[in-house]
Amino acid sequence: MRSLPVFSDLRAFLDWAEAQGDLRPVPHPVAVEHEMTAVQLAALRRGGPVLRFDHATVQGQRTAMPVVSNLFATPERVAAGLGLGLGEIPELGAFLAALRAPAPIEGMKDALSRWPMLRAALRTRPKIRRSAPVQEVVREIGSGADLTDLPVQTPWPEDAGPLITWPVVITRPQDSTQNQTARYNLGVYRTQVLGPDRLIMRWLAHRGGAAHHRTWLAAGARMPVAIALGADPATLLSAALPLPETVSELTFSGVLRGARSELVTAQTVPLLVPAHAEIIIEGWIDPTETAPEGPFGDHTGYYNSVESFPVMRVTAITHRRDPLYLTTVTGRPPDEPSVIGEVFNTLSLPVIRAQIPEVTDLWLPPAACSYRMAVIQIDKRYPGQARRVMAALWGMLPQFSYTKMLVVVDRDIDPRNWDDVAWALATRMDPARDVMILKDTPMDYLDFASEKEGLSGKLGLDATTKIGTETSRDWGKVMQLSPEHVSRAETILSELGL
Repeated sequence: MRSLPVFSDLRAFLDWAEAQGDLRPVPHPVAVEHEMTAVQLAALRRGGPVLRFDHATVQGQRTAMPVVSNLFATPERVAAGLGLGLGEIPELGAFLAALRAPAPIEGMKDALSRWPMLRAALRTRPKIRRSAPVQEVVREIGSGADLTDLPVQTPWPEDAGPLITWPVVITRPQDSTQNQTARYNLGVYRTQVLGPDRLIMRWLAHRGGAAHHRTWLAAGARMPVAIALGADPATLLSAALPLPETVSELTFSGVLRGARSELVTAQTVPLLVPAHAEIIIEGWIDPTETAPEGPFGDHTGYYNSVESFPVMRVTAITHRRDPLYLTTVTGRPPDEPSVIGEVFNTLSLPVIRAQIPEVTDLWLPPAACSYRMAVIQIDKRYPGQARRVMAALWGMLPQFSYTKMLVVVDRDIDPRNWDDVAWALATRMDPARDVMILKDTPMDYLDFASEKEGLSGKLGLDATTKIGTETSRDWGKVMQLSPEHVSRAETILSELGL
């Protein structure tokens, strides 16, 4: 499945990007407070390279730690982080669909044909190391460890303070042991720096880290947490992938990497952590300690409201001798998360089709915050089918529970072409008949448009051709030229130099 070299760590990926002419050092002084955001977004909107800020400043002082950003700011680099060319993404999507619902093996020939999948599954067993690059320097709180030494970005002018934006947060449930890595969860959660030894962990209730936290809360016990900064691309993207709940992101990263994950025991908490990360932050979350988080600029293009979330007390920071600090910025699309979302859009299609076979294409417009709206193309065969597809999508994947608007179109409509979609809405949708509205359904807390926090309506628009009992009128016939005439026109215009 993998067609690119193994990227064992962030540095290997940066070396590859540089060899492709896709990494650019930034020698200019750039402040991590607000100014870096402007450079990141301007470069991303030009389809620019990975940026390495060699002269980043924190409160006017140059930091010794280079800052890397825009790692996945193009679809091609997202695919490369998965070990693939952009055209190979559907194959990985089919693999993810098979993980959710594997077909039964029929005989030895069929088993051998699936050997790449079986081999990939074997790679999920991590390798435990006794020492690791990420522990070349170990600093415990009270003996030199200080979060304010990190060049943490403050992305937007009205942000509450420094915000760790690419943390891979590692947790496990209370009834597990350190070595049960299959039960670990990796998630990318917004993490506010409160001071030298305190962080706020902003995880929403439906996320895996929050579910683990509830198990420790129920036991009245403090929870061990580790944060990997500057992990390898496979670990970073596994933490963001919509994997089945039964598949651990930590172990699945071995499939993406093309090599087993290498872990090492953390210094002060009972967790295993990525051996080749740049930095690890270790600590504990007390069952009762919370703090108000935010406001921070978010992917909606607005500042979120202030809410209380758990506080992590840091016990140690370990890192390489010459660490790199990886960051990103989140805002109104286009931003790096929306670029990643475009590729994940393609990954999700085989998973959806495995459950809803009539879905032939899907588009989550990046401008609609990558998940708030979806255009669904279906192979329509019977009355009411578009409504069934809407209901199935909203209930099928947790990610679609936050999609508040669905537009369903026929196969002759390109779901990625707004002109096509607008034409279908204008000519195939009757608001009195073809609108499906749900009330008080789950929604992202960051959605200010909803009247109730965490609850929102859903809107489904059936812009398909109406058949059978859906209409009592004869339906219009779409005008089309013959393929021969279209081809002849192209030949004539080409000969005219047009």
